[in-house]
Amino acid sequence: MHKRYVSVAAALGLAVAALGTSSVASAAPSSDTAKSTTSVSATSSAARYAGSAEEAAANKAFFEAVVKAVAEKRAANPGARAVTVTYNASRAPSFRQQIAASTSIWNAAVTNVQLREGTTGASFSYREGNDPRGSYASTDGHGRGYIFLDYRQNQQYNSTRVTAHETGHVLGLPDNYRGPCSELMSGGGPGPSCTNAQPNATERARVNQLWANGLAKAMKQVEAAR
Repeated sequence: MHKRYVSVAAALGLAVAALGTSSVASAAPSSDTAKSTTSVSATSSAARYAGSAEEAAANKAFFEAVVKAVAEKRAANPGARAVTVTYNASRAPSFRQQIAASTSIWNAAVTNVQLREGTTGASFSYREGNDPRGSYASTDGHGRGYIFLDYRQNQQYNSTRVTAHETGHVLGLPDNYRGPCSELMSGGGPGPSCTNAQPNATERARVNQLWANGLAKAMKQVEAAR
């Protein structure tokens, strides 16, 4: 759940936001987590949760890229209260349940932005697999990004919390690894025993604020560029 979002500016190029990793014994996948078809070694990814200024800047940039992409699509209907952000989950079939749960959590928690699954016109997507970096997010700087869900990390930590946490980055929230379990964006800071997948009141308010103001700003930029 350690995220680095890529800059919306093309000058920064392609970057990857990844979990810090360390070696731990690999656990067998449970029924509600992803199962890899690739052979798994005796080690597994585990988050160290050590944030950095680079990661914070990348988180902000990916959020801005998604906002801009949504604004471009909705320029014809600027009066709508809620923004719809479309995602494609077809490349993460093992996490169908967790993604659906994360979507429901966020859609119930906030009013100024709503998530919707779709195979066309998506602003971001979910992918799955094995990666020594763990779960991460990446974007090309043009509003097209993805959340990568690592099998091994999702075996160690509550998988719905991982997915909801990563989706929180798409919606504009930064990491706060020193926070309590009740804070979704504390990620793995409280340890694997933390299973809370709900954003707290402060996180909900922040997302609503970001999408109320961020979309308007992005839409003005789009209109100015015409």
